[in-house]
Amino acid sequence: MPKETAVYTHGHHESVLRSHTWRTAANSAGYLLDSLKPHMRILDIGCGPGTITADLAELVPDGHVTGVDQAPDVLEQARATAAGRGLTNVDFAVADVHALDYPDDTFCVVHAHQVLQHVGDPVRALREMHRVTRPGGFIAARDADYAAMTWYPASEGLDDWLDLYRQVARANGGEPDAGRRLKSWALRAGLGDVRATSGTWTFATSQERAWWSGLWADRTLASAYADRVTEGGHATAERLAAVSRAWRDWGRHEDGWFSVLHGEILCRKDV
Repeated sequence: MPKETAVYTHGHHESVLRSHTWRTAANSAGYLLDSLKPHMRILDIGCGPGTITADLAELVPDGHVTGVDQAPDVLEQARATAAGRGLTNVDFAVADVHALDYPDDTFCVVHAHQVLQHVGDPVRALREMHRVTRPGGFIAARDADYAAMTWYPASEGLDDWLDLYRQVARANGGEPDAGRRLKSWALRAGLGDVRATSGTWTFATSQERAWWSGLWADRTLASAYADRVTEGGHATAERLAAVSRAWRDWGRHEDGWFSVLHGEILCRKDV
């Protein structure tokens, strides 16, 4: 089976993990939670530092959660997250969503948050997620849609950020506007009983704006994304510096508001 071909745009710089460790099952997987039962066995794909994984483990106390990621280093942080919360029903492993090293019909739920936008073949990834899901189980995915992100007040610098990010993400083999495509990908993958919904993150208070603008200002200059922008010839360091300043300027606006739209799919595998 083909392996991953896309390059993960963000990397795991501190400014990226600052965002990833903020994520919880409540703020990032709410569409799935009503379907969980205490005994379930869950696979959490692209688990990163493990905060959502740990939440899922707490929600299935009689079950088990396996978190997988392509980056071995970030899994050490995930293990520390789980250990710090005293969880014993969770484990972690390196894996590629295009070629999961698990038998057919293994998991009650296969979950992926902000993963399919970064992979080379999301349709194949969904087929593989379906393969390892038990009959009657759930395939769940949630992805941001960059083109649908919106903010106030207007900012030419943030317009430039969005155009540049989408260009770089596609050059890396991903699809930044994944949220709107999840249902289509699921249908092309042959998944049935596809329930498509949407959800948002909104950053509007002074604290939220400072956090969101600060992490993107730092990510623009210091993360793997910054290296891929300059090394790929997409923009100069000077242009990135201007984008970073624009993020900080936006964060200082008292009336500032930013919304991130996500597409969501919850698919039940036929019995």
